[in-house]
Amino acid sequence: MAIKATVFKAELQISDMDRHYYNNFSLTLARHPSETNERLMVRILAFAMNAHENLQFTKGLSTEDEPDLWQRNLTEDIELWIDLGQLDEKRIRKACNRAEKVCLYTFQSKSAAVWWQQIENKLDRFNNLQVIHIPDDISKDLEKLCNRNMQLQCSIQDGDIWLSDDNNSIHIHPDYWKQ
Repeated sequence: MAIKATVFKAELQISDMDRHYYNNFSLTLARHPSETNERLMVRILAFAMNAHENLQFTKGLSTEDEPDLWQRNLTEDIELWIDLGQLDEKRIRKACNRAEKVCLYTFQSKSAAVWWQQIENKLDRFNNLQVIHIPDDISKDLEKLCNRNMQLQCSIQDGDIWLSDDNNSIHIHPDYWKQ
């Protein structure tokens, strides 16, 4: 019998001073059995950094044709494609051809650094691609915020991000490997 996904709920309050965007979201996330809490929290961080009324989580790991998150307009065109991890060039090319903007979030610094060294030159041609790296200490700290029912506040100002709950506050300064 297959292991089922674990459902997480997050109340996320966002104050993004850089984009002048302020909103509250009630998120329901399914954590795939092979997904870690660290990856789940990086997904929430990616949502917070790109928050929009039309941004939504997809089937993610269980579907190859969809990213982890996407924002589509009323005609179903993909405005924003967000993926996590160290993707191969073929998947990145496909995303860049299908979406107006693509954001790729990496974490797990050692393997991400090796991946980036091997693929960086191949990605120069994609003008709509942004690669953002979340350092290990931050992604590990994000796990402290993870529980089945989360109440999170996110503030973004001058490129710095603060994500907190009632007990923890994490300062996040992502590394932009490609903008």
